[in-house]
Amino acid sequence: MRPIGRVVGSIVSIGLLLVAGYTWYQYRDLDNNVSRLDVSVGAKARTADEPDIDGQDQNIFVVGNDDRSNMSDKEVKELHVGRDGGSLATDTMMIVHVPADGSRATLISLPRDTMVDVPDGYGTNKLNAPYALAYSEARGKGASVAEARKAGANLLLKTVTKFTGLSIDHYVQIDLLGFYRLSTAIGGVPINLCNDVDDRHKTNVARGEDGGSGLHLSKGKHVIEGKTALEFVRQRHGLPRGDFDRVKRQQYFLTSAFRQVASVGILFKLRQIGDALKRSVYFDNDLDLLDLARQLENLTANNIVGKTIPVADDGTASPKKVKRFVAKVIGKTDESSKKSASSTTSRSTSSTASSASKSPSASSSTAIDSKCIN
Repeated sequence: MRPIGRVVGSIVSIGLLLVAGYTWYQYRDLDNNVSRLDVSVGAKARTADEPDIDGQDQNIFVVGNDDRSNMSDKEVKELHVGRDGGSLATDTMMIVHVPADGSRATLISLPRDTMVDVPDGYGTNKLNAPYALAYSEARGKGASVAEARKAGANLLLKTVTKFTGLSIDHYVQIDLLGFYRLSTAIGGVPINLCNDVDDRHKTNVARGEDGGSGLHLSKGKHVIEGKTALEFVRQRHGLPRGDFDRVKRQQYFLTSAFRQVASVGILFKLRQIGDALKRSVYFDNDLDLLDLARQLENLTANNIVGKTIPVADDGTASPKKVKRFVAKVIGKTDESSKKSASSTTSRSTSSTASSASKSPSASSSTAIDSKCIN
C-alpha cells in the first residue's frame, strides 16, 4: 500500500473506532440512567401450566398510561391538562414480538376495553384495569410509589401472559408525555390523513360528545411532533370504531417513527432519544438496551407487521381464540402452541356468551399497507 493509502486507511480506521466508541458510550449512558422497575418477566411471570411457546424469541410488552407526575409546568400548560387529572389506566398496550434473529417485528395490540379474567381474585374487568387495581391497593396498604408501580405492573403482566399465552420477556412503561417527547426528539413523525380531523373540545361539545384530544388537521400529509403527536395517538372521537381505530393510529405512529429514525440514522439521535426516555419511560431490570439495539440493527420498517387481537365491539374475547391467533401471528402453530392455547380453562362470562352473534375480528395495522389513515 502506498503511503497516502496507509494514511487514509488509518484515518478511516480511527474514525470508525471513534464512532463505535461514541455509540457504545451513548447507549451505555442511556442504559445506566433510565428508570427501572423490578417486575416479574419471562419464566417468573408464568405458572407451571403456561409453557413458553416461542423459545428464544423476545416479547416486549409496551404499556402507556396517563401518568402526569413527571410533567414540567411548561408541558402542563401547553397540553392543557391538570396536575391531578391523570389516570393509572393502561390505555395503550402492545406486545412487540421479535424473533431470535431480529429479522422482523410484529406489533400485537391489545385494545384497552377487552374484557379479561384478572388473576389473584380480581375477577373480570377491562384489560386497562389490572395495573390501576394493584397499584391503588398497594398504596392503600402503605406501599411507596415505586412498590405500587411494581405491584401494578406485575398484575398486568400476569393477566396478559394468561390471556395471550405468550411469555413476556421485557416490560416497557411509557407515561403520557412519552409520545410527546420522543416525537420531538426524532424531529417529528410523518403521517398521512385520509380525511380532515377536528377533535377539538368545542367541536365535540357541539356534537353532543365530551372531551376530545384537541387534534385539528387537514386531510393529507403532515409531520407532527410534541403536542400534535400526542393528540394524534389519543384521539377516539370521530373514528369509526373508537378505541380500536386508535390502536391502529398508535401502530401507524410507531412504524412511521421507526422509519424516521432509520432515515436520519439512530446514531445522530441517540442523545435526544436518550434524554426523552430518561424522563418518560420505565424498563424492567433485565432489559439491556445495547443488546436490544444490536438485535434490531438490521430491522427496517418493511419488516414490521401490526396486528390486533380478535375482540368484539363490546370488548368480549375468547381466550382460546386469542391464544391461537397470537401463536399463528408469531409463526408458532406447532403442538406446543396448541397445548398452550388449551392449557388455561376458559372461564366465560354471560357477556362473553351473549357476544356469539358479534363475531370478533382481528385486524391488521394500516401502518405499512395503506397510504393514509383515518
